[in-house]
Amino acid sequence: MRREVKYGLIGGSVALVAGVVGGFTLFGGSDESSPQEVRSADAKPGDSAPKVKTGPLSAKEVHTTAQGFLTAWQSGDAAKAAELTDHPDAAKGALETFAKRAKFSKVTLTPGTPAGGKVPYTVAAQIDYKGTKAPISYGTSMTVERDTRTGKPRITWKPAVLHPGLAEGDELRTGEAEAPPIKAVDRNGAELTPQAHPALAGVLDNLRDKYGDKTNGKPGVELFIHRAKAAKASAQQPDKTLKELSKGTPGTLKTTLDAALQTAAEKAVKGKKSASAAAVKPSTGEILALANSPEKGFNLATQGSLAPGSTMKIVTSAMLMDKGMTSPGKEHPCPKYVTVGGWKFQNLDKTEIKHGTFAQSFAASCNNAFIGQAKDLADDDLTKEARDVFGIGLNWQTGIPTFDGAVPVQSDAQMAASLIGQGGVRMNPLNVASLSATVRAGSFHQPYIVAPSLDNRTLAKASRTMKPGTAAGLKSLMKLTASSGTAAEAMAGISGDVGAKTGSAEVDSQKKPNAWFTAYRDDVAAAAVVPASGHGGSNAGPLVRAILTAS
Repeated sequence: MRREVKYGLIGGSVALVAGVVGGFTLFGGSDESSPQEVRSADAKPGDSAPKVKTGPLSAKEVHTTAQGFLTAWQSGDAAKAAELTDHPDAAKGALETFAKRAKFSKVTLTPGTPAGGKVPYTVAAQIDYKGTKAPISYGTSMTVERDTRTGKPRITWKPAVLHPGLAEGDELRTGEAEAPPIKAVDRNGAELTPQAHPALAGVLDNLRDKYGDKTNGKPGVELFIHRAKAAKASAQQPDKTLKELSKGTPGTLKTTLDAALQTAAEKAVKGKKSASAAAVKPSTGEILALANSPEKGFNLATQGSLAPGSTMKIVTSAMLMDKGMTSPGKEHPCPKYVTVGGWKFQNLDKTEIKHGTFAQSFAASCNNAFIGQAKDLADDDLTKEARDVFGIGLNWQTGIPTFDGAVPVQSDAQMAASLIGQGGVRMNPLNVASLSATVRAGSFHQPYIVAPSLDNRTLAKASRTMKPGTAAGLKSLMKLTASSGTAAEAMAGISGDVGAKTGSAEVDSQKKPNAWFTAYRDDVAAAAVVPASGHGGSNAGPLVRAILTAS
């Protein structure tokens, strides 16, 4: 019985309207269009109020504004340059401190070929820090737009005007690095480098940021981006080294990663437009592998926030069995339709399981077998089960920035949708891998990537464990799913103590759902997501299989 069924999509689409600013070629070409002029909104008939220009910028306006800004900046006149931006105060402060913090001298700014109001340019300078000198050159850009209030051309101010890697609150600095470089090694002592494991580049930066000063390494002198403190720990980005003036001495940092599983995870996601995978050790919570495609950029494996779809039925099933509402062998039909809170939920292709057991409904991932229980549940039952038993939403102390899952208290149709991993439920592959790990181990072990003894941090602990019957029941459900349910194809031929669950999460505006898959084999649990790809078993399943068979 291998059919993944879905529910009727809940929620509305959000339309985004973007304005388009026209423009002409800078540094050449004719001024073929003259801006329109309108009177100020406050003007009265007969007034001699100044007229405000509207319409696209002319080539001359873009040229004059951009050239004036670059000339003033290069000459050191921060105030004059700032006046040509839409936020003079912020621009003036940033321009005045830019060269001082970065230790730049002899700054030269060279414009490139523009595209409409976007003007690229090259920043070249000499870094001069305590007698150590080095050249630096990089490209960035500015955007010139018409100020709707005054009609004047103005540069849209943002930190990236100074350097393309800067975000709000970031700073470009030259000096002794805030942390020594690290030599990260896996659980067996094998070195983990960004060259050998590109998917770990961001993770290694995070580890250096947090633990470099807890090793025996010594910092060098660098030009680096000092990141602003993020409001949420899960969103914190590590400092980024741009140029080394003098090399530091790396300190060895042992991680929980497994180089073999890391390689398998990276190969599994490689080549996909978007995919992510994570693996943990159920008996301890140690993180064994993290991989993303594309390799550079956002770490979806640990910081992602996506609806987990039917993989959430692991938690829902535990809750229902803990409450005595069902058991694997109990008759538990899955009707074609269920109505909750005025919303009518329909299984895929209007399928149903009339007289089946709960085990059959779980293995077939029949949604209405779960949604139909909503009427007998309190709004916070699922939230409590996820938090108190599976550790979802607790403050995980993994050693790197993570989003630790969210199962908000909801009501009516949204609560019903949460039972199958939709509604407001949000997770990432690390969270979902931890769900499988909790089933395999019988209790929650918070994932972590470096030993808590390194910085004396306290790992999150679940307040209770599943009842023995629930733990045994969940393992039997996931084993059935792996052998003859929706996960059977991906798990075929894998021996040992195994269990699995598929998931497909619908998303507004996507033609295909996000594909999810999670499974365990002995003391390795893994999960993967392939956004907008379709069925979990056939799209995310092979990624998890690759990790489990490498263990």
